[in-house]
Amino acid sequence: MSMADLVASELRARGIGEVLADSTTIAAYSSDAGLYRVPPMVVVRPRHHDEVAATLDACRANGIPVTSRGGGTSLCGNAVGTGVVIDFSRHMNRILDIDPDARTATVEAGVIQVDLQQAAKPHGLLFGPDPSSYTRCTIGGMIGNNACGTRTLGYGKTVDNMVSARLLTAKGEDLRIDSTTAGRDLRRGPALLDDLERVAGSDLATIRTEFGRFGRQVSGYALEHLLPERGFDVARMLVGSEGTLAVVTEATVSLATEPRATMLVVLGYPDIGTAGDATPTVLRFGLTACEGIDKRITDVVRERRGAHAVPSLPAGEAWLFAEVTGDTRDEARAKAEELAAGSGAVGTLIEEDPATAAALWRIRADGAGLSARSPAGKPAHAGWEDAAVPPDMLGSYLRDLDALMAEFGCTGIPYGHFGDGCMHIRIDLPLDMPDGRKVYREFVTAGAELIATYGGSLSGEHGDGRARSELLPYMYSERAIALFQQVKRVFDPDNLLNPGVMVEPAAIDADLRIPAAPPLRRHLAFGYHGDAGNFTQAVHRCTGVGKCRADNTGTGGVMCPSYLATREEKDSTRGRARVLQEMLNGTSVNGGWASPEVHEALDLCLSCKGCLSDCPTGVDMAMYKAEVLHQTYKKRVRPPSHYSLGWLPRWARLAEIAPGLVNTVTRAGGQVALKAAGADPRRNIPAFAPVTFREWFRRTADQRATTGDPVLLFVDSFTNHFTPGVGIATVRVLEAAGMRPEITERQQCCGLTWISTGQLDAARRILGRSVRALRDHARRDDTAGGMPIVGMEPSCTGVFRSDAGELLGERTAAPVAENIRTLAELLTERGWQPPRLEGTTVVAQPHCHHHAVMGWNADARLLAQAGAKVQRLGGCCGLAGNFGVEQGHYEVSVKVAEHQLLPAVRDAEPGAIVLADGFSCRTQLADLAPKPGHHLAELFAAMLPEE
Repeated sequence: MSMADLVASELRARGIGEVLADSTTIAAYSSDAGLYRVPPMVVVRPRHHDEVAATLDACRANGIPVTSRGGGTSLCGNAVGTGVVIDFSRHMNRILDIDPDARTATVEAGVIQVDLQQAAKPHGLLFGPDPSSYTRCTIGGMIGNNACGTRTLGYGKTVDNMVSARLLTAKGEDLRIDSTTAGRDLRRGPALLDDLERVAGSDLATIRTEFGRFGRQVSGYALEHLLPERGFDVARMLVGSEGTLAVVTEATVSLATEPRATMLVVLGYPDIGTAGDATPTVLRFGLTACEGIDKRITDVVRERRGAHAVPSLPAGEAWLFAEVTGDTRDEARAKAEELAAGSGAVGTLIEEDPATAAALWRIRADGAGLSARSPAGKPAHAGWEDAAVPPDMLGSYLRDLDALMAEFGCTGIPYGHFGDGCMHIRIDLPLDMPDGRKVYREFVTAGAELIATYGGSLSGEHGDGRARSELLPYMYSERAIALFQQVKRVFDPDNLLNPGVMVEPAAIDADLRIPAAPPLRRHLAFGYHGDAGNFTQAVHRCTGVGKCRADNTGTGGVMCPSYLATREEKDSTRGRARVLQEMLNGTSVNGGWASPEVHEALDLCLSCKGCLSDCPTGVDMAMYKAEVLHQTYKKRVRPPSHYSLGWLPRWARLAEIAPGLVNTVTRAGGQVALKAAGADPRRNIPAFAPVTFREWFRRTADQRATTGDPVLLFVDSFTNHFTPGVGIATVRVLEAAGMRPEITERQQCCGLTWISTGQLDAARRILGRSVRALRDHARRDDTAGGMPIVGMEPSCTGVFRSDAGELLGERTAAPVAENIRTLAELLTERGWQPPRLEGTTVVAQPHCHHHAVMGWNADARLLAQAGAKVQRLGGCCGLAGNFGVEQGHYEVSVKVAEHQLLPAVRDAEPGAIVLADGFSCRTQLADLAPKPGHHLAELFAAMLPEE
């Protein structure tokens, strides 16, 4: 029995409910959002404080290290460890009390920041610190690294909002420490406090001169709180100790009053250094936030998400986002105007529209992911991520940092909390090259030397972790480092808590994740053009920021539906990426493509492509899953569903001979037929249409218009064989818009079902034929660029716009990819005036691929222009092509649908129309919902005048 098995067995024997030692879990927890790879021995997910205490007792008895983990969003490797990792986010996520009178909240360590915000909001209160990961970071993690966020100017850091904590030490002490009373009567406190007071009292001069020098001095232990004049505040000293001194299980934090009115002011400057220079002037206007970005990040957003994703900005190439508040909107507006006038900016914008302001703030919030590709298009990395200087030195520091990057021949995208002097940047250091570790060490060491000349802090937030702890001597004297060591011995003499961090640090270039995995470029089915043809680089797009663990559906997002259903790390996009990374380095997952761990992690991936658009780094887990299935089953017998569902277009063409007979046979076969096909017997088999769309198109050729601009319809298998009414409606709408639809001579297929089941050699052949046919047909038109092509099924349209380039090569796919449109895109481009829909309520379920690849903005504009009242849903329908039909997926499929789609349809007002362009979405609705789904073409066609 291995040591991990022995430890897991003892933990279970002590009554701990969730102890995980399987290799899939170990792989999923091997990294946080930092650069480091440290597979744990065991993962514990405690349900309450006593289970945490029992875990610590067992680890102390066996000399096993313990690392506390919240949402795993730490950027510097302080949430990974070699022993037991305690994940608080799974169960210890209860809000225990909100006291509106005292303006406090008492929470367990695993409570997510946004959940606390939502609980406090009805009382007109909020928790002030708001890091960009607020949708998935936990309060315990925020305490661990002294999280700050955008609005630190107004509400302070986590340490400034700490009231009390319940904690466990490695020695077994169970303590409640109050920020205001803990150290006032040491004679009645535990001996630990006496020892701590002696350490602090031994060198008050060092503490007074080296600590608490400016607001964002976050590196090291916050010993300034142990000064007598600070009241010997142990609770606040523990904030930012990164789980190296104690394990916090519960905390009481202060809440602030929610502002009655806020206003965003965008200030433009010629460059980012000048914006830094202007920051001290801007700060005089009493801001709650002052964030900085430059065109390097807005260029990335436009490239990845389209020009519409960046609202109009004032003149300049760098911008400060400044927020002012007031008791009334007029007061906030007056402050905004005063700020704009006195800012010295070359361009100003006072943004009063909340939706536009939210879009601008979202660019800043997604910075950690968006900056994972440098301006040079290379992978960019954390490591020198969060340094801070006093704000009046920021401009000079930014120029020196640019000079340092130029010296090393690297680039990055800077952004950050300018009002606090804190700068975020990911830099394209060559970690994947043979000398990458050496270059990394040289650069961050030079960065530490630079920051020391400014009297700055290695970390302005997020802590030191493995990325910066070794560098602390550049910032602190030997006497200060000695104080750190003494404090560590008081709390954790055996160095069990998060070893390698803060005291006795691990080397900054040890355990780096990216160099551990060799590049993989040969024998791949997809091109991975954005990653230089390197599957390893593609998989390492996941930097671990963890947005896939958040509920993104409220803003129309999709990622990650399976995680929202199971709340299992292995079922998140990040968890899957970590397992694939471990497969590539061949350690904890060592079976290659066919590794059971890989297939377990990918099993519940719906291939929805939500991560392609919603993940800030552009991970495409659907493509990675298809590659894994392709490599695993190449020249091997496949699961039955790959032949039944994966070859669906082929069977549909055969059924075209006698659709009625086929429908009768499949109905009679019922559950037996479904089970034999690898499908869940609770599913219904959609009926084949008695007349295909192509047959209808041929039969009615003489009845349709012969004039108008030609447009080519891509007739997908679903529309042709199952829902020809969608195609008929599309023809009617296009003709009403003055166009003349055409179809190809032969039925074509995009190969989607082959792609989703990983049959990529066949998919390439099928898709290649279709691309050639569409290209040749469209080129018959004399207009510039060729005849427009309209895709009726969003998933098939998405294949031509995305997967085709990866399978066939971008040059081959480009003529069709550039010409194919959704119906809404073409209609809006042509300026078509839709029929009026006033009084019509539309519950819209955008198809996942529609959202991820094409975007749903054209559809939204068209419906708004028609006057419809639209409720746009986020998330996935849960069927997702073959996923929800396959055996073993039914429960998750239904649970995904229950997240937004089914409740919205059940609650819809009488007469509401459910809009669902995707065949999968309409099939899921037919199986589970009280209302059917309709295609956009059907909605508009029903409103057209009768012919």
